[in-house]
Amino acid sequence: ISVCIPAYKNAEYLRRCLDSLATQTFRDFELIISDDSPDESVWQIAEEYKSHFPIIYLKNSPALGTPANWNFAMQHAKGDYIKLMHDDDWFAENEALQKFYDCLEKNPGSDFCFSAFHNVHLDKGTVEPVFCSALLLRLLKKDRYNLFKRNFIGPPSVVFQRNNRTEWYDDAFKWLVDFEGYIRFLDSRAGFVYIDECLVNIGLSGEQVTTAVQHDAAVVLPESIYFLEKHGPAILKNIFVYDYYWRMLRNFSARKADDILVAGWKKEIPAALSKMIVHQARIAPALLKIGPLSKILMAVSKFNNRLATIKRSSP
Repeated sequence: ISVCIPAYKNAEYLRRCLDSLATQTFRDFELIISDDSPDESVWQIAEEYKSHFPIIYLKNSPALGTPANWNFAMQHAKGDYIKLMHDDDWFAENEALQKFYDCLEKNPGSDFCFSAFHNVHLDKGTVEPVFCSALLLRLLKKDRYNLFKRNFIGPPSVVFQRNNRTEWYDDAFKWLVDFEGYIRFLDSRAGFVYIDECLVNIGLSGEQVTTAVQHDAAVVLPESIYFLEKHGPAILKNIFVYDYYWRMLRNFSARKADDILVAGWKKEIPAALSKMIVHQARIAPALLKIGPLSKILMAVSKFNNRLATIKRSSP
């Protein structure tokens, strides 16, 4: 196994992650640390742990950023399997690596597995176990775009993959980076397996990139439109995808095309999204904020968009 840690300054968090790695019962692994830090704090910790396990330390100057640093670490992996771990996450039990390894060894037809996990709120000191229900697993098997309902795979640290990747995380994304990557990985890979045990602790804080940008229209709006452009407008046939874009426009009060352009999107707005903007502009904002009513209006918009598509394609 190649355990890949993209690091950036979080020296004490990294120490916690490495301590959890040092106690793993599975020992046939290499550790790759790809360091974006401007100082030597991560290097100093890597030096401390060299007596515990083999470490490949990579210093990036200039810093690669997210997610290029993730990709760079994984591209140096020599193991049969890749276990990406963010430096502020850590293994929840000593058997975690063994269980990830056993999962894909026992399922040679799958290249991708993920586990349940604990959300650890570092500021509050609370722990929340997160499992994937049988219903959500069925949705994922039926259509990978059902992840738009919510990212029920989880953060990258809960994922374990064979080292036969041809797809990497797209560094054009910050907010949707892991989510978009999963959808492509699932398309190009032979299925997935879910481990119904919390094998990883996810450290949550306001310092994380995704936490910092989730309410930033200048990030979320352009990224979401780029996602639609990259994957094609046909994904809007999925009700969860359509609902995501409906809520995105509503939540950022994007009621005209100029609102999208001001947020940083410089290209043509997809036709289906333009129609969605027109639909919302006809509705009082107060009504859109009423959850159940907004869902009904979204469904009507989707139906009207579908009719418009059928009419355009008719001779």
